[in-house]
Amino acid sequence: MPTITKTFSSILSHSSTIAEPFALLLLRLLLAPVLIQAGWNKYSHFSDTVNWFGNTEWGLGLPFPAVMAALAVSAEIIGGLLILLGLLTRLAAIPLMATMLVAAFTVHWPNGWLAIADASSWLADGTILYSESIMQAPEKLTAARELLQEHGNYEWLTASGKFVILNNGIEFAMTYFVMLLALFSFGGGRFVSADYWVARFIKR
Repeated sequence: MPTITKTFSSILSHSSTIAEPFALLLLRLLLAPVLIQAGWNKYSHFSDTVNWFGNTEWGLGLPFPAVMAALAVSAEIIGGLLILLGLLTRLAAIPLMATMLVAAFTVHWPNGWLAIADASSWLADGTILYSESIMQAPEKLTAARELLQEHGNYEWLTASGKFVILNNGIEFAMTYFVMLLALFSFGGGRFVSADYWVARFIKR
């Protein structure tokens, strides 16, 4: 039994060593396009972004909105490109983690956890992240389906998937934060990041 346990532990150790760089590479490849696209959307509509950041009635009410918007755009576009390359990975992750936390607690928190409204989810009712809008989602979806079935080409409209109601909760922002935290903790990955090869070159 001790021999089997030792062998199994050895296999797991070697497997994790081999898999780690590829896991970090896939994490970077999955996350970077999302960040770059988010930054590009803000840059493409920069005046709207500034207004949204600064407005106290329907926006975030942040101070120095132009500066904050520029910082968010820079963090997402430049940081996203650095993460894609695996260059200065840990450093790039820091402002992006801050951006995700600001987004989670200033924009998404009032909407609860769920990104997509699902009243049947255990996260939708009775939790600290409860959202009344989620509980109203089934009624809204039923009304929308009835209108589309009566006045629209419902089969064509739903051919690619069923309709959902966007809840805009903190789910995505916190998921991205955890992904960035992993990159901050472990870096871009051995063999698969620019950081690894730059460090090897410097050591030589």
